[in-house]
Amino acid sequence: MKIHRATRPHLLLAAVAAGSLLLTTACGGDKKPAQDQAASAPSSTAATDAATPTATPTPTPTVKPTGADDPALKPFYGQQITWAACPADPAAEKAQVDLSAMLCGKLHVPLDYTDPAADALDLALIKLPAAKPDQRIGSLMVNPGGPGGSGIDMVKWGAKDYDGTLHNRFDVIGFDPRGTGESSPVVCYDDKKRDADNESDQPLDPVARKAEHVKNATEHAAVCQAKSGKLLPFVGTRNTARDLDVLRAVVGDRKLNYLGVSYGTYLGALYAEEFPKNVGRLVLDGAVDPAQDRLDHGIDQTIAFEKAYQRFAADCAQNFAAECPLGKDPAKAAKKGADFLDGLRDHPMTTKDGRKLGSDLAWTGVMSRLYGDEKTSWTSLRNGLAWAMLGKKGDYLLAFADSYNGRDENGHYNPMEEAMSAISCADTSRPAPTPERAQQAVAKLRAEAPLLSKGVAVEDYSEASCAYWPFQTTEKPHTVRAEGAAPILVVGTTGDPATPYASAEALAAGFANATLLTRVGEGHGAFGKGNSCIDAALAAYLTEGTLPAAGTKCE
Repeated sequence: MKIHRATRPHLLLAAVAAGSLLLTTACGGDKKPAQDQAASAPSSTAATDAATPTATPTPTPTVKPTGADDPALKPFYGQQITWAACPADPAAEKAQVDLSAMLCGKLHVPLDYTDPAADALDLALIKLPAAKPDQRIGSLMVNPGGPGGSGIDMVKWGAKDYDGTLHNRFDVIGFDPRGTGESSPVVCYDDKKRDADNESDQPLDPVARKAEHVKNATEHAAVCQAKSGKLLPFVGTRNTARDLDVLRAVVGDRKLNYLGVSYGTYLGALYAEEFPKNVGRLVLDGAVDPAQDRLDHGIDQTIAFEKAYQRFAADCAQNFAAECPLGKDPAKAAKKGADFLDGLRDHPMTTKDGRKLGSDLAWTGVMSRLYGDEKTSWTSLRNGLAWAMLGKKGDYLLAFADSYNGRDENGHYNPMEEAMSAISCADTSRPAPTPERAQQAVAKLRAEAPLLSKGVAVEDYSEASCAYWPFQTTEKPHTVRAEGAAPILVVGTTGDPATPYASAEALAAGFANATLLTRVGEGHGAFGKGNSCIDAALAAYLTEGTLPAAGTKCE
């Protein structure tokens, strides 16, 4: 799950008010492979054509598809993908990433599944073919989170994560979901506007802060509607799940084998709900609870980030005292760091590229490092804070924030942030909380996340989510049972700040047939963290269908 914008003092304000689901894993920056040629299917037109803004919100279509049995969808299910060598990527060459073994292609899907013949769009694909074709058992579809994360990047930049059993036995396939990456991305603001937004701190006064939010949210909705209005009603996760079933069938798999991380677990859950009989082996890692109200999730996430930050700070002071900029007292370390970061509001740092590092942007950099584990990301966070606090240079914290925000070294942003707000508002919204509930939210945050909720007020929770968005969804939070689906493997990490462990417990308990696997440790998600116990369990399940014993914990 992604913190929509990890601002302080209101870590979750932007997310709850704008309607974000707060999901993600760390993706590989703005490195987007070009799409190659797809086989014939119904003709398409650009799905991002501007549409005239409408004052009347349009409900998101929720008619249940019949998949391959629907005659109107047969041209899509019957298409063939033309796989070809992926185009050269200067960023990959610079990073010494070998793309020669990968193939790229396109998948043709309906814009609107309730009217498949009306319009269509193409989804960008990448494939890492099975290393041992004679042992190949099918395809493994992957999604890294977001919403808005690039499945192409998950394969392109994370190919080593599949080394061994998974790469030997599967074609690993990543795709950019509709509205993201190279798949008709939602377009709203340009890079200059994104820079200006990220560099500005929110007002301290809650009344002024709310007024600024209303102004920004209204403008954002209008701009997105003007530039991507045709696409906005159709970017929800349920439509992406339908795309995933088309992809499953087109590559020749009778059942879907899937690895979804963070928001990718929500996509996997909705797929299992829509197509239970097509479920093969689903790994849902860093789980989102689809039954949880957005406000409750935002509060729980903020508290989880606070606890993760407190653990990092205590570890810094206790185990790395000689190099820790937070002092030698574990009980005071977190507060010392928070005071420094808050102070950047009045005294921002000028970085080497001339940009200003204020409080909100610096906090974004800090929080982004908490997605990683204590062996790697905590080390870089210690160094980044030392560089800023002791060396008076904010370049490392800014670089962390840039990576999180999807900004590359040339100042260009990837489309993830724009896609995230659009997909989130297409997935769920909530009414404005009662004054009593808003007060309860504020009280809980002040008690359990005092550093990250400093200055939070009832005004921050007085509106409905997605209140200014041009399209209002009919989707609601609900428990996903997926009756009739094959056994599903849910993975949770005890110290996960972005998707707290309780969400994994709830998702697993909600399914009719699921097992929960636990990683004991820090950071978001378990896949790719180098935990041999987790890796062995995932390989055994995905290749042999062998589930870990109930209650298995990987230390």
